[in-house]
Amino acid sequence: MSSIREDYMAPWWTYWLHNFPHVNLNFQPIDNTFTPQDQNYQQSLIFLACMVAAGLGLNLLCLAIYLSCLCCCRKDDEEEESKSLNSCCVTWSAVTAGLLSCAAVGVGFYGNSETNDGVYQLTYSLYNTNHTLGGVDSLVTGTMGSMESGLKQHLARLDEIFATRGDYVQTLRFMQQMADNVIKQLLGLPDWDMAKVDLAAIADQTTYIEYYRWLTYLLLLILDLVICLAACLGLAKQSRWLLTTMMVFGVLTLILSWASLGADLASAVSTSDFCVTPDKFIMNQTKDLISSEIVHYYLYCSQALPNPFQQSLTIFQRSLTTMQIQIQGLLQFAVPLFPTAERDLLGIQHLLNSSEASLHQLTALLDCRGLNKDYLDALIGVCYDGVEGLLYLCLFSILAICAFCAMLCAIPRAWTHITSRERDYDDIDEGDPFNPQARRMTTHDSNHATNMHRFCSYSSSVGSQSSLHPPAAQAAQTVSNAPVSEYMNQSALFGGNPRYENVPLIGRGSPPPSIYTQQFRNGYSPSMRATYLSMTEDQIRHFGNDFQA
Repeated sequence: MSSIREDYMAPWWTYWLHNFPHVNLNFQPIDNTFTPQDQNYQQSLIFLACMVAAGLGLNLLCLAIYLSCLCCCRKDDEEEESKSLNSCCVTWSAVTAGLLSCAAVGVGFYGNSETNDGVYQLTYSLYNTNHTLGGVDSLVTGTMGSMESGLKQHLARLDEIFATRGDYVQTLRFMQQMADNVIKQLLGLPDWDMAKVDLAAIADQTTYIEYYRWLTYLLLLILDLVICLAACLGLAKQSRWLLTTMMVFGVLTLILSWASLGADLASAVSTSDFCVTPDKFIMNQTKDLISSEIVHYYLYCSQALPNPFQQSLTIFQRSLTTMQIQIQGLLQFAVPLFPTAERDLLGIQHLLNSSEASLHQLTALLDCRGLNKDYLDALIGVCYDGVEGLLYLCLFSILAICAFCAMLCAIPRAWTHITSRERDYDDIDEGDPFNPQARRMTTHDSNHATNMHRFCSYSSSVGSQSSLHPPAAQAAQTVSNAPVSEYMNQSALFGGNPRYENVPLIGRGSPPPSIYTQQFRNGYSPSMRATYLSMTEDQIRHFGNDFQA
C-alpha cells in the first residue's frame, strides 16, 4: 500500500535527518527505516552518540593542550604591551562567552518549549484515541450484555405467557434469531481492549519521561546562565577563587552539553525516521491486533476507501428495526388477549431503543474522521514541533559548548593577568624612596616637621634679636595688623585648600602654609605675631622658602 498522503507531509528537516548515515557498531551501513526493536537500528543510534562522545574527547584534549601551553610557555617577565594584549584578549573572550551563553539559553528555552508542546500534542492525541476506543468497547460490551441477558429473560417469560398461541411463540423465536444476529455482528468487530491498554501505557510512560526531560533541560539552562553570570562577576571582581570554581563547573557543564547534544541528535534522527514513513510503522505494529484493512481505513480516511464496519452496522440496524416492528405488532394484538405480557413487551421495546441509540454512537465512534484527526495531530506534534524543538536543543548544545570553551580559555588568561598584577604590587617596597605613595607620605611628614622646627627656631632667633634692638620691638608692637587680616581673608576665601597654599599674599612674599596660618591666628601670642611682622626684607628673602608648602 502506498504511504503517500494528501493530508500530511513530513517537513524538510525530517528528510535531512533521515538521510544521516545509519551505521552499526561494526561500521556497516543499515537500512534507515524506523525499526526500534531491531538491534542493528539501535546500534546505529548508539553510533551517533559515540560520534558525539568522540567530539567531547577531542574538545577536552584541545583544552588540555591549550592550558598546558599557557602554563608552560608563559614568560615570567612580560612586557607591558603583552600584558595589555592579554587583557584585551580576556575581555573579548569574556564578551564572546557571555553573548554565546545568552544566545544558547534563549535558543534552549525555545527548543525545550517546542519539544514539550510536541510531546504534549502526542500524549493528548493518544489519550483521545484511547478514550474513543474505550467508548467503542463500552458500547459493544453494553449492547451485547443487554441482548444476551435482558432480552433473553423477557423472551423466556413471554414464551410462557404465549404458550397457547403458536403464532406469537413463532414471533418470539424470530426475535431471538434477530438478537443472535446482532450479537454475531458485534462479535465481528475488532477487540479494542488490547489496543486501548497499549495506548494508555504508552501515553502514561511518555508523559512521565517528558516531564523529567523538560525539568532536566530547564535546570541545565539555569545552570548555564548562573555559571556565565558568576564567571563575569569573577572577572569583574578579579576573584581567583570564584574563577576557579566557575572553571570547574564550566568543565562539568561542557560535558553535560556534549551529552545533551548526543541524546538530542539520536532522538531527532530516530523520530525523523518515523516521521518519514509513519504509516508503515503503525501497520507493522498493529498487524497482530487489527486487520490491515481497518488500520489502512483509519490511517488514510479517504472517501474512496470502503468502511470495513459498514456491513456489520447495516445488519445491526436492520435487525433492530425488524425486532421493533415485531414488538409493535405484539403490543397491538397480543396485549388485549394477554395483559400480563405488556410489561415484558415494553421492557423489550425500551431495550431496543437503547440499543439503537448505542448503534448511532457506535457508528459515530467507528467513523475514521475522529481517529484520523487524532493521528494527524500526533504526527504534526511529533514531526513538526517535536523534531524542530530537538534541533533547537542541538543548536543550544552547540552554542553552549562554544560559550564554555571561550570561557575556559578566558579564565586561565584572566588568572595569569590577575597574578601578574598582584606580583607587581607585591614587588613595591613601602620604604623605597622612589615609591610614589611612600614618597608622598614621607615628604609630607618631613615637611611638616621641618617647617615647624624652622619656624620655632626662627621665632627664637627673632626674639633674641628683639632683645638687642628694643626700639624695633616697640615699633613692631605698634604695627598695624592689617596685613594679617588681609592674609586671613585670603585664607578664608580659599577655604584652607592645600591647592592654594602657595598663593602669595597681597603686597608680601611667600606666606606660611595654611596649617601655620591657623596656628598663627589661634595659638600664638601677640608678641609672637609682632615678631613675625617685624621681619626685614632680607630676613624674608632668607627664610621665605622655608614657609612655602
